Amino acid sequence: MTATQQTARPEMIDVIARFAKTDGDHMTQIAGLSLHRHGGDAPVNCSAYRPSLAIIVQGAKRVVLGEETLIYGASDYLLTSIDLPVLSQVCQASADEPYLSMAFTLDPGKIQALLASLSQLPAPAASVRGMSVSKITVELEDAALRLLRLLERPDDIPALLPLIEQEILYRLLTGPHGHRLRQMATTDSQPHQVGRAVAWLKEHYSRPLRIDDLANRVSMSVSSLHHHFKAITAMSPLQYQKQLRLQEARRLMLEESLDAGDAGHQVGYESQSQFSREYARHFGEPPMRDIGRVRRSLLERLAPQAEMLSEG
Repeated sequence: MTATQQTARPEMIDVIARFAKTDGDHMTQIAGLSLHRHGGDAPVNCSAYRPSLAIIVQGAKRVVLGEETLIYGASDYLLTSIDLPVLSQVCQASADEPYLSMAFTLDPGKIQALLASLSQLPAPAASVRGMSVSKITVELEDAALRLLRLLERPDDIPALLPLIEQEILYRLLTGPHGHRLRQMATTDSQPHQVGRAVAWLKEHYSRPLRIDDLANRVSMSVSSLHHHFKAITAMSPLQYQKQLRLQEARRLMLEESLDAGDAGHQVGYESQSQFSREYARHFGEPPMRDIGRVRRSLLERLAPQAEMLSEG
C-alpha cells in the first residue's frame, strides 16, 4: 500500500462509517451511490448486480456468479459491466471492524459518450466475463474518496459530481479491466447484443424461453448467442432466466408473504415440485425452510437495535 493509499483508506472508512451507522444497505443523496455495513456474520444474499463499481474499504465479501466464486476485500474493487444475478455474502466482519463498502452505479450512456472521445483505446477483441476483481489504483481510489467527500458537502454535488463521475469512468475504461466496459458499450459488438438479450430476459423472465426466438430478437445465431452469453455471464440463457425466477420468487415470499406454490407459479413455474427442487439446489434449502431461516436471522439482527431504541 502506498503512502497516498494509507492516507485515503482511513478517511474512506471514517466517511462510510459515519453515513452508514447501522448494518445494511444505505442509499445516499448522491444518485447511484450506496454505502454498506455489516458488523458480523451475514446471511447469503441474492440480488441482481447492475453495471457498477464496488469498493471494499474494510472486510471481505464472497460473490458467486454461476459456478464461479470471486472473493474481494480491502484494496480491491469489483467491476460489473452487465446485469448479473449473483449470490453474495460478507465473509470478513466483526463488531470492532465491520465490513464497510461503497457501490456506484455506472451509466452505460455516459460510458459510450466518454468512449467516443477516447479513440486511442483499442476495441475489445473477444467476449469476456462481465464481472471481475482487481486491485484498486491510487488514481481510482482518490476519485472514489472525493466522491465520498461530497456527502459532507451536499451543496457541491450538482457542480462536482459530473466531473468526479467522468474521472471514475475514465479510470475504469483505461484500467486493466476497461475492455469489459468497452465491449458492452460498442454498439455493433456481440457483447452488446448479449446485453440486449439480458435486457429482454430481465423483462420477460416468467415467459417460456425459446432460444431460437431470443437469438432472432438480438440478431445472432443460436450457437453464437450461447457462446457469447456464457462467456460474459458464466451462464447459459436458460440458467440466467432460472436464477432471475428463483430470486424473484424468494423476494415474493420474503416481502409479500406469498407461499411457495404461488411464488413459483407467478415467476413461471408450472410444477411446484420442480420449483422446490430447483430452489433447494440454488439456495441450499427448500423454499419455506430457507425463508424461515432468513426471517429469523433478520429478527435476531434487529433485536439489539430495538433494545437500544427502547432504552433510549
